Amino acid sequence: MHPGLLGQAVGLFAVTNLDDLLLLSVLFAQGAKHRGSTRRIVLGQYLGFAAILAAALSGTFLPAAVIAYLGLLPLALGLKAARQAWRNHRDGEADGAGKGGGPSLLEVVVLIVAKGGDNIGVYVPVFATAGLGGVSAYVVVFLVLLAVWCCAGRFLATRPAVAEVFSRWGDLLLPVVLIAIGLFLLIESGAFGL
Repeated sequence: MHPGLLGQAVGLFAVTNLDDLLLLSVLFAQGAKHRGSTRRIVLGQYLGFAAILAAALSGTFLPAAVIAYLGLLPLALGLKAARQAWRNHRDGEADGAGKGGGPSLLEVVVLIVAKGGDNIGVYVPVFATAGLGGVSAYVVVFLVLLAVWCCAGRFLATRPAVAEVFSRWGDLLLPVVLIAIGLFLLIESGAFGL
């Protein structure tokens, strides 16, 4: 692989997935006390990103009008998480470990796909001009970097200072992050004439 192409792939991944690092940290913190949550989060990240890559490779997997409304998915999940946090608070479950079990595989996949609309928009023209060898190189680099991103997100979520914040505010942080991502995506894409 040409070093220039490798650098472009790493840079493109980092720029288009920087927000995933925060989201992964929040998800790992949310699932910290739940068995199997790390596996679900990593698998969900890979499945969601595979869907993004498939859409970018096809170039027309989702119409632009549909992509504009993908922000509704994290918004809905954020409202659901806020309702669950409210119930946990009301019922006296301080750590939120009651019914939740951490984020589900489907929730992670939906979040990654929903916030991946901007990735698709960036990847389509890059893939269209890269040729088969270039696209293959991008995909391999992206899949390797997904593992790095997952490790970094887990690392951040388990740092004592960060873990303390998540322990104290995690039930509120997840809904806020999801709702913010949803609103940002809706506004940025001009959904509902915003």
